This record gives sequence, C-alpha cells and structure tokens, in this order.
Amino acid sequence: MKNQITNAISDFFFEYETPRQVLVRNRRVGVVCRIIQLGVLAYIIGWVFIYEKGYQSTDIAVGSVFTKMKGVGYTSINGSERVWDVADYVFPSQGDASFVVMTNYIITEGQKMGKCPELHGKHNCSSNADCEGGSFKRQMTGECVKETKTCQVLAWCPVEDDLVIPDPPMLMSAENYTLFIKNSVTFPLFGVSRSNLVEGIDAGYISKCLYHPENAPLCPIFRLGDIVKLSGFNFETIATVGGAIGVVVDWTCNFDVAVTHCKPKYAFHGLYGNPTETDKARASVGYNFRYAKHYMEDSIPKRTLLKVFGIRFDIIVQSLARKFDIIPTLTAIGSGVGIFGVATVVCDLVLLYLLPKRAFYKNMKFKYTDTHAQQDSEWLDLETGDCCPFDANARQGQGTGQTDDPDSEAGSTETDVSKK
Repeated sequence: MKNQITNAISDFFFEYETPRQVLVRNRRVGVVCRIIQLGVLAYIIGWVFIYEKGYQSTDIAVGSVFTKMKGVGYTSINGSERVWDVADYVFPSQGDASFVVMTNYIITEGQKMGKCPELHGKHNCSSNADCEGGSFKRQMTGECVKETKTCQVLAWCPVEDDLVIPDPPMLMSAENYTLFIKNSVTFPLFGVSRSNLVEGIDAGYISKCLYHPENAPLCPIFRLGDIVKLSGFNFETIATVGGAIGVVVDWTCNFDVAVTHCKPKYAFHGLYGNPTETDKARASVGYNFRYAKHYMEDSIPKRTLLKVFGIRFDIIVQSLARKFDIIPTLTAIGSGVGIFGVATVVCDLVLLYLLPKRAFYKNMKFKYTDTHAQQDSEWLDLETGDCCPFDANARQGQGTGQTDDPDSEAGSTETDVSKK
C-alpha cells in the first residue's frame, strides 16, 4: 500500500502527459483551419484589444455640477414695463444640474380667496341643478351665475384664463441669455480629479469666450439660442410652449497618456418641446407649471399667479476612464487562446463527417480495442498463474521480431471496425 501511494505521488509530480496528434495533409481542411484561426486572431486584435480595449481596466467618475444663468429680459404689456432678471426667470435659483428658464407666461394678478364665476366655456349652466358641489375639479358652490351662465366656484378669484398662450413668447430675449456650467469629476480607481475648467481656461478667457463646437469647444459658457439650435429645435417654437433639452458633459479619458489630455466634450439633445418637428405623436406637448407669489394687501392675503412656460435644462455627466492593467490583458489573451479551439472542432467535424475519406480519417484519429478479448486474456493469465503478462508479451514480441511499443499495432487488438 505504501509503495502504491509513493508511486502515485511520484507519477503525479514527475510525469507529463500530452495528447497524440494526427497530421492530416488535406488542402481543404488546412485552408478552413487557417481561415478560422485568422478570423479568431482578427477578432482578438481588432475587437477585443483595439475597439473594446480589453487590455485596460475601467472606472466611472463621481462628480458634481454647478450652473449659473446671466441675462435680463424686458416686457411691456398694456403700457406696463417690467424687467426680468435671473431671480425672476430661473427655477429653482440654487444653480442645480436641472433647472427651468422661463420664456413665456400667463399672469393673473391680484387673486384673493373668494367666490366668483367660472370662465365661459367651463362648467356652463342654466340652473343651480347644473352646479352641484364637488361634481367638477373645482369646488362648486351650487349656484349658477346668470350673467355669465357659468357655475360659481370657491377659488382664488379671478380665476386664471389660460386658453390663449402668448405667441410670440413674452421673453423672446431669453435667446441671448448665457449659461455657465462648472463640472468636477473624480475617478476613484485611478485617483484622478478633473474639472471642465482645464488648462488654459482662466478668468480672462472665460470673460470673453462663448462656446462654439469648432472654434471654442472647451468654453464653459453657452448661449441659450446656440444650445437650442445645436439640439435640433427651433427657439421660438420651444420658447412658446416650453420643452426640455439635455446637455451632456462627456468625460471619456485614456490615462495611458498624460492626464492633461482628459478633457470634456459637450453634446446637446432635444428631449421634447417642438410640436411641429419631433413631437407630432405626443398628446401633450411642451413644458409648463404654475408658480404663485403671495403677499398681503389691506390685511387680505393675495397672490400673483404665473403659468410658466419654459425650457428645462438637464445637465447630464457621463464618464468612462481607462488605463492599462495586466489582469484584464491576461484574461483577454486567455479567452482568445481558448477561442482558437473552435478551429479544431470545426476541422474535426469536416474530417470525420463530411469528407469522402471520413472512415479513413476516423480510423487514424481513434484506436479501437476489443474489450472482450482483453478480458479473456486477463482471465487466462490468472488461471495459468502468469504474474507478468506484459513481460511475456515483450519476450514474445522480441522472438517474433515485433515491437513492444504500445502505440503500434501489436499493442492492441483491433476490432473489425478499425480494420475496415
């Protein structure tokens, strides 16, 4: 038992096994094999290493966005002039990555809580029975106002009339507003931090630059009219009913070169807002919300209601950094070497099942042994007490001039299948 364990350990550490290979001289199979291998090699080099950059590890940045609007709007309605600054037309005003710039509005001033008739065309009535309380969206008092033939409601009076949207938009001057974007990102895996105020972007440059995709691609100041144009929308249309635009700050960096080459790229996408261009199938077009400014007048609470139509800007930061790493490199190479086995599998299928001489190739590739004959021989050796059958076979082979090589024909008894 001890010798068996020792021999097993010795065989495990000091012996090496390798499969026997058959060299097939066949042009068609050889060409198929080389074509498949070339295809696998092209896949590994072209797709895995060049396109997918399988030799690099990747990381996604953690970042923040700060925005600031500048510009002044002017309106004159029925002789009433007004100037609109940033605090009036930006919602919210904290400089978030998502905000709305008001470009059009419907204003209802001097509203106070009370009872008043509904607008004509809404909740029309001919008697009080048509104005049962709670039967509509507004709180009804149950009284029909004969002068307007509409139901009386309990609401902020006078009620808002938003049937007609101003066209052209009230704040068409918003086209010339400017947007400043400040973005910082950090790639924690590589320990690299970057800002869109890259090398060469200082206070002097910012004071006079304006973004242009070709002439000033790194300038962080954008004109609203240019953003809308680059997103594929028409400014007057989107300013009238409102809409949404996505501003993408893309950080795609390769840290195998100098970090200073890691610079942002800006892209602009119209999300929704142009009813005559890309939103024909939408049931509801544009973007609007209501905003109220409350105040007291003669101890009576009042408010000014604004239905705001504006452009919503969403600043979206996307990032992907790469750097050489030995682990993904070895993984990609190993998987590529494994794929080379496809050529062997395909060629074996062609040899064994498709070619006219498939029986010959199958006989060369596989060696068949007769299990029953081998068992009978072993039982015969046991009955005759021959403890060394292999030595006897070797001596017999020497006496008859045959070799004792186990790979030769004398080393096994072939079946009728192999002989065929």
